[in-house]
Amino acid sequence: MSENINKVEQDRLLKVLKERFEKHVKRHQTVSWDDILSHLSEDHIYSIYHMELTGGQPDAVCFENNLFFVDMAKETPKDRRSICYDKKARLGRKKFPPKTSVLEMAEEMKIEVLDKDMYMKLQEIEDIDLKTSSWIKTPENIRKLGGALYGDKRYNETFIYHNGADSYYGVRGFRGYIKIY
Repeated sequence: MSENINKVEQDRLLKVLKERFEKHVKRHQTVSWDDILSHLSEDHIYSIYHMELTGGQPDAVCFENNLFFVDMAKETPKDRRSICYDKKARLGRKKFPPKTSVLEMAEEMKIEVLDKDMYMKLQEIEDIDLKTSSWIKTPENIRKLGGALYGDKRYNETFIYHNGADSYYGVRGFRGYIKIY
């Protein structure tokens, strides 16, 4: 991924973000667009740009007096699907390994993968992953045993499940975030 985002791309991104910000006020009722702009760095723009490019539809979300940009697409981001959990799992696949993994892609995009708590909080704000599922940050004790966690929402309930870290599906991707302040 390119480190440089030209002025035209940046202006286009900020326009999309502002429109999304104004359309979904309940996600961030305590902040203004000008406040967000005053805190965005080049690193933030880089990450948000790649979140947008891969289908995440990032938006500002407030949790516990902190501001984040989080993937708010209704379903897991489309260009981050069909990948296993991490590099170890990917390299360990004997047949048909995916090109990348959740943790590798997140590192490249300079974003964090949602953990269980953040995933559950996001589901309280808005229903997501009604037809898809999203890998979530997996505790090391589970990962050491070969597993990884993912979540979705079915029957008006949010579920957290487990799967082998080397598995991947066309309807499972991952959601990420960056902390602004």
